[in-house]
Amino acid sequence: MKKSLASLGWGVVGGLIGGLTLILLWGSGQLPFLKSPIFNNTALSNTATDSAVSGTLTGQSTEDVVAKVSPAVVSIVSKSQVQGFFGGTYEQKGSGTGFIIRSNGLIVTNRHVAEADAKYTVTTADGKSYDATVVARDSFNDLALLRISASGLPTVTLGDSDQLRVGQQVVAIGNAMGEYQNTVTTGIISGIGRAITAGGSSGGSEQLDNVIQTDAAINPGNSGGPLVNMAGEVIGINTAVDVQGQSLGFAIPINDVKSGIESVAAGGKISRPMLGIRYVTITPELASANQMSVNKGALVTRGATASELAVTPGGPADKAGIKENDIITTVDGKIVDETATIPSILKNHKPGDRVTVKLIRAGKTMTVTVTLGEMK
Repeated sequence: MKKSLASLGWGVVGGLIGGLTLILLWGSGQLPFLKSPIFNNTALSNTATDSAVSGTLTGQSTEDVVAKVSPAVVSIVSKSQVQGFFGGTYEQKGSGTGFIIRSNGLIVTNRHVAEADAKYTVTTADGKSYDATVVARDSFNDLALLRISASGLPTVTLGDSDQLRVGQQVVAIGNAMGEYQNTVTTGIISGIGRAITAGGSSGGSEQLDNVIQTDAAINPGNSGGPLVNMAGEVIGINTAVDVQGQSLGFAIPINDVKSGIESVAAGGKISRPMLGIRYVTITPELASANQMSVNKGALVTRGATASELAVTPGGPADKAGIKENDIITTVDGKIVDETATIPSILKNHKPGDRVTVKLIRAGKTMTVTVTLGEMK
């Protein structure tokens, strides 16, 4: 490359969601900082408990959809003590949305809504408030699960996000601006299979692959809320918005998180295999702008802060000899590109699996074997 990583330009657009700033980075020749390790994304079998699973796409009016889903949508408020710049502490308040998936009080939201060491309060649609505890977090899918002490609660129905079609009508429900509970907006599916880089106000960032793009208005406080099809089924979790664009919102497909939800609901945990790198997926535009030797693959690069190293010390990639500035071209024999990202390639793997990684280092091609670790 002609330029060093430190001198490369940035393109930044942002949106305040759930009390946190999410930043989307992309564009001509720009290298966003991506958050890894890489996790498993195994699809869940359609096991129905409190939340039924269906592939129905249409069938009800907007009013019917809202009446069906809104009782299970909750607002989430966090309060934490943070250190001030000039010493002392002050209370920081955040807000977001969630939805109930088990009648005994298990709630789905975004990880960035529930990532802090804070006190969480959940308010249900009927106005009752409960103390909540975080029972699981999944950074790869920006997923968190909370629990409140209650029973007999209304629940949502989970749909099949693999059946989504561009142009399909959807409804977003959320705690808009952290103040207006169960605000409803409508729109369509504008795109499927998008890849974005979302960054929090703390300076970290993470790659979200295969997200849904929608023009349904997603406002601050909507993070973690449901994106619903016209059958009244949740097909996505609202997670980010590009405020520089016109109604560009993004949601995590519900099929991508079903396995984690079921694991936690059954008393287990979310187990993800860890590669232990930070990387940026190389596009033809990025390669051309930075005079790279290849126009696809994954460039191993550090993050925005000093602590966000390109390769996790002592991690699986480090043990296998992968280094900063390596370009990973294939994983498990599959070519890495915009459509076959590292997370999608590893989605059927588990911690302890061995995968073959082919890479380019200083113009030379080499192959290493990585034993995947487990995300803690």
